Amino acid sequence: MKIFFLSFFLLLTSSTNFIYAESIKIGLGSCLDQDYPQPIWQPIEKEDLNYFIFLGDNVYGDTRYGSLRKMKRAYDKQKTVLPSFLNDLEVYAIWDDHDFGINDGGGDYRFKRKAQKLYLEFWEISQSDERSNRDGIYYSKDETFFDKRFKFIFLDTRFFRSELVGKKSNYTENRDKNATILGIDQWKWFENQLKDEFDFLFIFSSIQIIAENHRFEKWSNFPYERDKFFNSIEQFKDKTVLFSGDRHRAGIYKKGEIIEITSSSMNKPGSSFDETDKYLVGVTYPEVNYSILEIFEKRISLKIKDIDGNTLNSIELELNH
Repeated sequence: MKIFFLSFFLLLTSSTNFIYAESIKIGLGSCLDQDYPQPIWQPIEKEDLNYFIFLGDNVYGDTRYGSLRKMKRAYDKQKTVLPSFLNDLEVYAIWDDHDFGINDGGGDYRFKRKAQKLYLEFWEISQSDERSNRDGIYYSKDETFFDKRFKFIFLDTRFFRSELVGKKSNYTENRDKNATILGIDQWKWFENQLKDEFDFLFIFSSIQIIAENHRFEKWSNFPYERDKFFNSIEQFKDKTVLFSGDRHRAGIYKKGEIIEITSSSMNKPGSSFDETDKYLVGVTYPEVNYSILEIFEKRISLKIKDIDGNTLNSIELELNH
């Protein structure tokens, strides 16, 4: 699959302020199993997108033994299954555990560099790209829409992550103050990214950042790391949106002025059970879903949609900066 990272030609030109597009439309999704049917692409194609962002678990190639033979086969199959219309979009991706190599895996996974190599090959990341020359798949993109500067930050929550505490699917807090999700180098990079000039900030994390109540993987399993994260973006809290996947259920969360939209799963629906969280806006949606981020001149629209393209939940933000 050919991936484009060129500036979208329907945006502002460098010499004028003339706007050719009414809005910029970005699709998002996660948890896409290459061995399951993918009818979700039909409503997504009708959205007439400019971008699509894969939020992790973009293939299911992990094994309990950590071998990467299954991962290679998974990528090979997914390449034949993904729709051709993605070739006409700008496509960005981060990974999660099932395309990292081992379920709930972290920094102690011994094949993580080989897994990164497979990731780079599948997404056709060039040799000159920073991800091809250092550990981890974190990166950023800067875009200008409607005379406003948007910073996209894509985090790696796997390569450097410390050990989880507790039993699988019943994790508790790791209160070691040295425990980390991002690792030393990625933290330095992240903090430097926040020194740039921008009007709005989008941060993409494979695992949920805001949610606290559930017993699965999430940033709150590392409370000091999560506090550090929110402290680092405190000055941008009125112009930040977070995005995550992983959960096989979608939802919108709000912590103070910061919004997070979790978009999951594209073809592996979750179990039907009630889930609550003090930060949850409405309910969670275990059915197959995707999300839409649409940027207008004066507002941002966020929507979770089902397989028929119907809106399950939505929220809007004003662009008043």
